[in-house]
Amino acid sequence: MKIASLHLENRVILAPMAGITDLPYRLVMKRHGAGLVFTEMISANGLFFNGQATRELLRSAPAERPLAVQLFGDDPQRLAMAAKAVEDQADLIDLNLGCPVKKVVRCGAGSALLREPVKVSCIIAATRQATSRPLTVKIRSGWDEESINYQEIARIAADEGADAITLHPRTRAQMFSGHSSWQHLAGLKESIDIPVIGSGDIFTAKDAITMFETTGCDAVMIARGGYGNPWLIRQILDRLDGRQPVDPTVSERLGVAMEHLDLSLDIFGPQKALGLMRKHLCWYTRGLENAALFRASINQSSSLGEMRSLLESFFADAA
Repeated sequence: MKIASLHLENRVILAPMAGITDLPYRLVMKRHGAGLVFTEMISANGLFFNGQATRELLRSAPAERPLAVQLFGDDPQRLAMAAKAVEDQADLIDLNLGCPVKKVVRCGAGSALLREPVKVSCIIAATRQATSRPLTVKIRSGWDEESINYQEIARIAADEGADAITLHPRTRAQMFSGHSSWQHLAGLKESIDIPVIGSGDIFTAKDAITMFETTGCDAVMIARGGYGNPWLIRQILDRLDGRQPVDPTVSERLGVAMEHLDLSLDIFGPQKALGLMRKHLCWYTRGLENAALFRASINQSSSLGEMRSLLESFFADAA
């Protein structure tokens, strides 16, 4: 897989996800084979005002490279300045034109930009001029079913110098409901010459293979399907190489959950790690017997030591 000058080891990419793809999570997914990992969304306005919380989202480590930094905003010049500001930390810069969350859309950013093709053109042109890094754009199919315009936005992006397009083929109105329209990926792949990355509803290795086969996309992007399931990446890579995917053992689940917990502690310290890891540990136990009881207990835990004890006890019973 190649995006402009950036060579990737494979075609399985970790999606940018707010509140999820922090440094510990990215390191876990990288260790399980992700060809490229993304930061959470980084606010161009936050960088402009040098916000400490925004800067914290850029914390990185050599082991996760190559790293893609995703920016969001609605002002072409501030996005261009943001791209320049993160250039030394990023192997690739991505512009978010697809986030459907209300607080992002209210600011005119994310998927709100799908309704402003002229502004999209200005944003991509300004960002392209500001950085020599590979530049990608992440979009949705449109604002709603009456305004499906992913083809138009993708053509604008390509014409203004974007090196690849990621399409999540749902509208903003759909949020994450229903099934994404993979036929939009196939249509986009036929209409533009730059790489197309497919996102949406990849929860199993079979899903990824089906997306490749039915859409012709150049890479797949793993989002919710990777929650507590970094093995999904390995399983996809196995299927692509003609090997039979293997499910993780109970001891492997425990080992990776503990590894993730340790990384979060080392990087963020005990107080922040305690709050961040509850959701991840719940996901690592998903599908196993008594997982609901574990979730109730872990969400009441008051220390990392208690978290470790609950994990060890749960997986000992699950073995």
